[in-house]
Amino acid sequence: MTRRTLVALSAAAAAPLPPAGAAGGRLKQSVARWCYSKIALDDLCREAARMGLKGIDLVNSEDWPVIKKYGLVPAMTPGAGTIANAWNRKENHEKLEQEMRTNIDKAAAAGVPNVITFSGNRRGQPDDEGLDNCTAGLNRVKKYAEDKGVTINVELLNSKVNHKDYQCDHTVWGVELCKRVNSPRVKLLYDIYHMQIMEGDIIRTIRDNIQYIGHFHTGGNPGRHELDDTQELNWRAIAKAIADLNFAGYYAHEFIPVRDPLKSLEEAVRLSEV
Repeated sequence: MTRRTLVALSAAAAAPLPPAGAAGGRLKQSVARWCYSKIALDDLCREAARMGLKGIDLVNSEDWPVIKKYGLVPAMTPGAGTIANAWNRKENHEKLEQEMRTNIDKAAAAGVPNVITFSGNRRGQPDDEGLDNCTAGLNRVKKYAEDKGVTINVELLNSKVNHKDYQCDHTVWGVELCKRVNSPRVKLLYDIYHMQIMEGDIIRTIRDNIQYIGHFHTGGNPGRHELDDTQELNWRAIAKAIADLNFAGYYAHEFIPVRDPLKSLEEAVRLSEV
């Protein structure tokens, strides 16, 4: 090693670190509005922008102007249906199609990239029948989403703790749905908290199925709280694995803080800057 190289390395080591949020890492981070409902939206957006976040999740159209005012994107917005009642029942399809078209129109007009939807609860329905029905239902709206440039995200949720009887509760079921619908605009919202409860093996599952994932949610397990040392997952390793796959969607924090909420959010943001 030459003296010139040593001098250059010393200078680099002595250089000041960039301010918090200046670099941002490789992931586009977002945050779920409902987890911070006690904080005024203006205040949340101002702080989110300062931290380097790029979006706000799970927000209705009336909130979009405030979010955009701070240079943020409404990263995930309503599509059609509810967790309990959605595409796995054929009798819902006509209503859901109209709801989805209306919300896709709103999203496309505002430059909003994603809408959320669900399978619905089983209520005794076999999983293969639910899969057939969800496929048929989403086939009714996939071309509309493609033409408008908006991605429909079917959320994976746990049926063990939070959403008893929910049908799209395993990655393999959700991936099979995406394969059958076969559209670049119908993907999964892979909620890491929910899938840790149902199946674990998070990093391998993400790597094997990244082409079918349009969006991520975080949340520490157990409890759906901070991404800290009270939780059972290595969140930095997960964030790095996703970034290494060149994932271009949003990585959104959806945990319920039990400490200072904005401090907890900033800690999660810094942890995920990989």
